[in-house]
Formats: sequence, structure tokens, C-alpha cells
Amino acid sequence: MNVTGAHRADRTGEVERPTATLAVTVPTAAAMRDLGGRLAAILRAGDLVVLTGDLGAGKTTFTRGLGERLDVVGDVTSPTFVIARVHPPLGDGPALVHVDAYRLESLAEVDDLDLDASLAESVTVVEWGEGLAEGLSESRLEINVVRCDDDEHRRVEITPVGPRWHAFSFRGLG
Repeated sequence: MNVTGAHRADRTGEVERPTATLAVTVPTAAAMRDLGGRLAAILRAGDLVVLTGDLGAGKTTFTRGLGERLDVVGDVTSPTFVIARVHPPLGDGPALVHVDAYRLESLAEVDDLDLDASLAESVTVVEWGEGLAEGLSESRLEINVVRCDDDEHRRVEITPVGPRWHAFSFRGLG
């Protein structure tokens, strides 16, 4: 596990307070699902996760683990052709809203999905959401999945942004 400090600028160019980024090397798809599950244990209704990474990097595998731990209805698969899927909870937990923004080209198209209507009751995960989904919430987790040189391992970088995550601890996650 590697935690590094970072300064981020928001869209207005204002620098936000320093954040800590957790970097985890993930060796297998099963380990990627497990990481998603460990993250799900700290998520609650209203949380936004913005996932970035190349095609086939493991974004949906990560989200599958998240959905399994949240105990939601249905298999979590890529919503590429439907854009968004809602997985209701089987129990008392939050629903999972899983969005694939790959085909979306503007903030207006994201707004048309009306994600803010379900944001408060759900954990919302937006794949390919960088540059499009940040405006949905002032607090979010930005997760970047990068293929390592051996093409088997992945480096997962998790950056908490906003007041919800100011006191966030990576303990037990990495």
C-alpha cells in the first residue's frame, strides 16, 4: 500500500485541500473484486465513485465486488449499451446505480440521466466518468485503474475528494 499526498484543482482553478491517494497493486480479477468489496464496506447511501481506466482494466470487475458486498439484486455487468443500471438492495443497504459514461460526450448528457434524483439513496458508480460526473457531488472517490507493465497486475489509485472523506482512513483497505 502506498499513500501519497496530492493537491487538486477544481473546475474554477481553486486548489482544494490536500488529499491522500491510496495506491494498491492488484494481481488478479478476484483480488480486484475483493478490493471493490472492501471499499463497499465503508460506502453509504449518497456516495459517488468515479472510475477511470482503460478498456479492460477492471472497472466493472471492481464494481462487481462492490455490488456483491452491498448485497444488491442482479449480476453487476457492464452497462455499456444501457448506459445505467439500478441494482436494488436485497436487504437494508443502499441500491447500487452503475453507470457507463463511455458513450456520453457532455455534461448535459450526464444531466439527462437524472442521476442526482437517486444519488441520496444509492451508491453511484460512474465508469468513464472523469470530467463528466464530478459535478454530481462535492464529495466523491476518484478511482483510477491502470494496467501494469506485465498486463496482469493493476494499480488502483483511490483519491478521496470533498468533506465526506476529510477524515477518511485507508486502514484495512489496501
